[in-house]
Formats: sequence, structure tokens, C-alpha cells
Amino acid sequence: MSSSDRSEPEPDSAADADAAEAPEGTGTGLERAKQEAAAAQDRYLRNAADFENFRRRTLREKEELRLFAKSGVLEDLLPIWDNLALALVAAKQPKADMKTIVGGVDMVLQQFKAALAGHGLTEINPVGKPFDAHQHEALSHMPSADVPEESVITVVRPGFMLNGRLLRPASVVISSGPAK
Repeated sequence: MSSSDRSEPEPDSAADADAAEAPEGTGTGLERAKQEAAAAQDRYLRNAADFENFRRRTLREKEELRLFAKSGVLEDLLPIWDNLALALVAAKQPKADMKTIVGGVDMVLQQFKAALAGHGLTEINPVGKPFDAHQHEALSHMPSADVPEESVITVVRPGFMLNGRLLRPASVVISSGPAK
């Protein structure tokens, strides 16, 4: 059989062979795949670096937040500290008027409560209200003709909520109803 009897023509050069095997575009299929793989690898490395930078920045910001989150509360409490120190100095005076000192300390207590309320703290003072095991801690029962049964007679220690979440339950004495 001669070369003219073949059904396929032979390529004239090596360049014609590459062009016959590869679809139109730049380079061969293998070269294109290598370029795409290199581009994908580059995108992956950039994304991995961006994520690592994001992770480090987030950790740093979280640590800064943890360290300085209390600064707002403390800034509000410092004037109260100052006023308590002044009250103590006034109380140590030889002819200190106790009525004036008690009035001053009461004003400082109101300032303290207002500062804490400004940060979401609310007092639980359930005198006369029904006992609630979710917000109150019963210390004892006591008979009472004035307060209905299972209602709070006395608050021994007030409870507190912080932004709607129980921080400390109120310690209370509960009515057991009229004496029998």
C-alpha cells in the first residue's frame, strides 16, 4: 500500500500535528489545563491568606473587646467612688452631722443604682407579689394576715436582672397565710 492509498493525510510538520490535536485557542489542552490549575492554585492561596488575616484580625479584636468592654461601666462608677471617698472624709470629721452624712450616702447609692440601670441592671424587689421560683429564692415561710399565702412578705436580699437575664435571685420570706 502506498501513502496515497491511505484515507488520512499525513501532517506536514510538528506544528500542524499540535494544531490538529488541540482545539482552537492558545496552546494545547494540557497547557491550558496547567494554566487553569495554576490560576486556581493562585486563587486558593490568596483566599487562604485572606482568611488567615481575617482570623487573626478577629482574634485581636475579640481580645481588645474583652479587655476594654468594662471600660464604659467603670467610667460611670468612678464618680461614685469619688463621692464615697468624700463621704468617708466628711464622716471622719470631729463634729460630723450624721443626718447630713446619711443623706449624702443615700444620694451616692441613688447615683450608683442609676449608673448600673444605665447598663441594663434592674433590681428585683417583689414585696407583696406572688412567689416566682424563677426569680426568687425562698429563705423561709412566715404567717401573715396582711399578705396572701405564697406571696413575698420581706426581701432579705434584692435580686437583679441584667438586660432581661437573671443575674441573682431575690432572697425572700414567703407568707404562709394567716396564722392557724
